[in-house]
Amino acid sequence: MDLHRPGLLLGLSVAAAMTAGLPLGGAMDNRGLTEVEGVKVGHYTLRERPTGCTVVLVEGGATAGVDVRGSAPGTRETDLLRPVNLVQQVHAIVLSGGSAFGLDTASGVMRFLEERGVGFDTGVARVPIVPAAILFDLSVGDPRVRPTADCGYRAAAAASGDAVVEGDVGAGAGATVGKVAGQARAMKAGLGSSAIRLPDGLVVAALVVVNALGDVVDPVSGRVIAGMRTPDGRGLADARVFLRNGGRSAARLGEQTTLGVVATNARLTKVEATKVAEMAHDGFARAISPAHTPLDGDAIFALATGTRDAKDDLLTIGALAADAMADAIVRAARASAGLPNLPAARAFTQDPAR
Repeated sequence: MDLHRPGLLLGLSVAAAMTAGLPLGGAMDNRGLTEVEGVKVGHYTLRERPTGCTVVLVEGGATAGVDVRGSAPGTRETDLLRPVNLVQQVHAIVLSGGSAFGLDTASGVMRFLEERGVGFDTGVARVPIVPAAILFDLSVGDPRVRPTADCGYRAAAAASGDAVVEGDVGAGAGATVGKVAGQARAMKAGLGSSAIRLPDGLVVAALVVVNALGDVVDPVSGRVIAGMRTPDGRGLADARVFLRNGGRSAARLGEQTTLGVVATNARLTKVEATKVAEMAHDGFARAISPAHTPLDGDAIFALATGTRDAKDDLLTIGALAADAMADAIVRAARASAGLPNLPAARAFTQDPAR
């Protein structure tokens, strides 16, 4: 056994943690992000082509932070999440397909919340605070079909505290991975969610839409489960091997982005929520290879509902956020059913679903 292989070392360390009984999430009955009380999730998927939007509602308000690491991001209302700025809480987060056109979905969510009297009280009106981020999926089907404000409204109306629906839904409907050698050798991914609940009641959960340039790698085994295919399209090529052997990227700017939301029932300040968003990016690095490339628009939002009385350890929350995020990424790949010419993980592996 070659213990010098980084992927193997990681797999062994995670496997050891699982053997020791440490909570890594991913149980079959996992509710995902809605395991955090007060958080609702809703999707709306367009019929005309694979695209849509996903809304995370926190109508009671949640302290929020964000960490945008992508070189090609598409976002809205992220500046107000800076710790030095006035607004302390948000009421929803929107993730959408449709590239920059998809930012329009946030307007529909604002309308939904305004109708219910939810928002920041300005003295003359309540203004819902709804940050958003988009991914590029215009190459999957007719690019003239994009999520609109109506899509956002419908997703918000569909939001519930039930277990998060995963796979080819909402913002994950047109998500693909493994584009290092170009879209022709890519695979289908989607949306995944995972939660970790500690014995003392602390909950840290993640939701992610995986539209990455890189491959999805299972951190437990170190194996690629979805990503760049071989030239004949019948197997997994492994982008790590491709790049180490001198392969050149054929990916195009702005066509890949992984978007995530982490949530906890802990009490956090905006500074602390921002740190949790930063630490959750470790989950991207564990489960996507390569991650945070010059061509990705990666972003993670963090939400803290603050329903716990105890003051929890920030290090623990951030570490669990990274674990939950990595597991959600794997779940997103395994939950996809694929599309014509875009097979999903289940076409190449027999690994049990998480």
